[in-house]
Parts: sequence; C-alpha cells; structure tokens
Amino acid sequence: MTMELTPESRLAAHCELAQQTRDLMDAVALTEVAEDELLAVAAELAALTERLRAASRATPLPFDLSPDGNLRHLGNAVIGGANPMALPLVVEMDGLTARAEVTFRPLHEGPPNGVHGGISAMVLDHLLGQAAAAAGFPGMTGTLTVRYLRPVPYGTPLVATAEHTRAEGRKSWADGRIALPDGTPLVEASGVFVMPTAWLGRHPGT
Repeated sequence: MTMELTPESRLAAHCELAQQTRDLMDAVALTEVAEDELLAVAAELAALTERLRAASRATPLPFDLSPDGNLRHLGNAVIGGANPMALPLVVEMDGLTARAEVTFRPLHEGPPNGVHGGISAMVLDHLLGQAAAAAGFPGMTGTLTVRYLRPVPYGTPLVATAEHTRAEGRKSWADGRIALPDGTPLVEASGVFVMPTAWLGRHPGT
C-alpha cells in the first residue's frame, strides 16, 4: 500500500526534521562524549548535510495559509516550525494581547546560566509586531527599546506578552514583556512599527 503524499505531509516531515535538529543542537551544546565519538558524529552529520543539499531552495519556507485558513510562516526565525533556529514560539491572541509561553534552552545562553539579551529582544520584537498587526496596523520594526530588569533563566517556563498601545499615521506603538509565571517582569520592551506605503489601504485605520 502506497501512502499518498500531500503538501501538508511534506511540511509535517520538514517540521519533524527541524525538531530533531533542535534536539541535536541541544545535545551538541551539552555533550561530554569522548573526542573520537565527537569526530565520528561530525562525520555522520557531514554526510547527512550533503543528502539534504541534494535539493534545496534559495530562501526558507515563505508565508502560506494553513488548512484552517490561518496565516503561518514555517521558515520564521522565531515561530517557524520548519526552522531549526526557532524555539518555535507559539503565539496566541487574547483580544489584542499577544501571549506565548516560552522555555528557553541552554543553547540560548549569553551570561552564565542566563539567556542572551539578543534572544530576549528577538522574541519581544516578534510579539510586539504581532500585537500591532492584530490591532490592524502591521508594519516593519522602526525602533525597539529593551529594558533588562532581571536575568532571564533558561529551562524555566516563562510568559511573554505584548499589547498594541496607539497608532498615528503609518506608525504604531506596542509594549511587551517577558515575565515569570507569577508576573515578575524580567525584560520589558517598547517598539515602533512602520507600515510600508505599499500596505496602505489594505488594513483598518489606513
């Protein structure tokens, strides 16, 4: 019996490969195996890399619509299920508030036992932009101001949220934070997003 292949099954396979790659990356960051084993695994990975390069694109997977009609971006560096670099972050909307539960990994370390500030900024940049888009004012990041209040731990469940605050012409503003589950803020951010002129008239308020 031959299994019918569909675009969705191929994407699911790609996402599974990306997740296995994340697991591999975590294992590489923490491994203490012997030198000969390190070299043996490196040789196997080189062979696997060549197999994947047998057919490749010039860019990651683009935006598309999922079967339920929602916009998705599987190649995105923050939320992309098919991008090994992504957490991937799963963002949910509660009204106009973007919310995501996030557990950073040792791979995201900056200071000892803490998450790199650039990783925190990347997550908040995405959430702020998604909150602005949900309010009808999608745009590109113009400025991002980040305030680091406390060390961000990895391996600990955290909550990231963002809200659109106001809009003026092509510009919109949003605030967000990464916090402990009890609400203690660790990082706060404010962003200004600018809607490209090509998008004007396609969204509410423009």
